[in-house]
Order: sequence, then structure tokens, then C-alpha cells
Amino acid sequence: MAYEQGGLPALLPHKPGPRRAHKLSEEVVEALGEALEEEPTLGTAQLVGLVEERFGISVHPRSIERALARQEKKRRR
Repeated sequence: MAYEQGGLPALLPHKPGPRRAHKLSEEVVEALGEALEEEPTLGTAQLVGLVEERFGISVHPRSIERALARQEKKRRR
């Protein structure tokens, strides 16, 4: 059926999901950085709560860790 509708390309697997932090916009990452400047002892779980509360989005703790690491890497340049 897929071949009939889309030909050979329809049989190939689709691209996987997003390859970048699409939920963590610059605004969100900036807010996280500011929160950490004010309170350096904040943990990832607390930052997840902050993002949910302030921006109404749920993100995985590891996504926050990666976004903050990218931000720190940019600062060093």
C-alpha cells in the first residue's frame, strides 16, 4: 500500500525526531543560567520544576544538563 501511494521513497524509514533542543529556546536557557547565578546549588530536578512553572513545558533533566553544557561551551569561546 505504501509503495503504491509514495513509490520507493515511501518504503524507506522516516527521519528520527528533532536533533536539537527544540523546547529549550534561548529564552529558557537564559532563564536557567540566571537562576543558577542566583542560586548555584540548584539541582537539575529543581530546574525542571522552574521550566515547568515559568514556561509551562516539561523537559527531561538530561536535556537541561546538555543545554547548560552547550551554553557554558559558548561562553568559553
